[in-house]
Amino acid sequence: METEEIKMREPQTKKIWKAVRKDWRLYVLLLPLVIWFAMWAYKPMGGLLIAFKRFDPQFGVWGSEFKGIDNFINLVSGVNKVEFWQAFRNTFIISAYSLIFGFPVPIILALLFAEIGNDTVRKLTQTATYLPHFLSEVTITGIALMLVYSGVRSTGIIASLLQQIGLIDPGVSFMQKSNYFRPLYIMVGIWKESGYNSIVYFAAIMGISPTLYEALKVDGGNKFQEIRFITFPGMAPTLIIMIIMRIGSMLTIGYERVLLLYNANIYVTADVLSTFEQRIGILSGNYGIGAAVSLFNSLIAFALVIGANTISRNISETSLW
Repeated sequence: METEEIKMREPQTKKIWKAVRKDWRLYVLLLPLVIWFAMWAYKPMGGLLIAFKRFDPQFGVWGSEFKGIDNFINLVSGVNKVEFWQAFRNTFIISAYSLIFGFPVPIILALLFAEIGNDTVRKLTQTATYLPHFLSEVTITGIALMLVYSGVRSTGIIASLLQQIGLIDPGVSFMQKSNYFRPLYIMVGIWKESGYNSIVYFAAIMGISPTLYEALKVDGGNKFQEIRFITFPGMAPTLIIMIIMRIGSMLTIGYERVLLLYNANIYVTADVLSTFEQRIGILSGNYGIGAAVSLFNSLIAFALVIGANTISRNISETSLW
């Protein structure tokens, strides 16, 4: 009892130092990761000050003139407000459609993989669906354009098929009509990432006890009942965590695929926050506005993650924290 009381009275710093000395090898292994995060994740956060300044590269971040929230006011109600709100709307719409149409696809793939009895066939199928993830955006987007491009001199396979069944008019170019951009962007994303994203759902399915399926079969249950009463409940924690993370990145659309697909004729539906930030902040030299866009995007994403996590914790008792 006296020994325990002495330990309780020890300063917290001394306890921490004892733990470090005891497991110092683990902390040495952890040190490179901590340094990486400090240099490449936390140190660049100092650049967020540009959002509150009239940034001049000649004077640097600290020497530039402080403007307060003028950049944000100019962004939402100044000369850039029309382009900004258009980019914000496009980002939200594309992200929402990607969530609605893209999120179920990896789950369906995982369910199909779990039903393939032959290991060789399943591995070959999984490899074929994983492959697009490891190809660059340029390669994937180039292949997609070859398949759907419809113009004066060339017509893709998919474009020809859509023309034959009367869904599009002959000679209509996918790249010149703004209403084709969003479906094309979402389909390319589904093709590229669905197979790779199915890994986590397939692992969740493999973690479900086989005895549950055997018990349902004994009770006369069919395949749909297995999925409804065993597979989906067993996958529920994974599904909730993944959808919270997906909601948190709703306003985060990479500019690479957008730049490869869009042009001035389809800005009305193709311009998103990342391309608006690049065009205003870097190409036009208005670094303060560009940083304000980035900070605004991050704050909205943070609020979405907090909200989704809170709702999930209250409804299902499953959450990130």
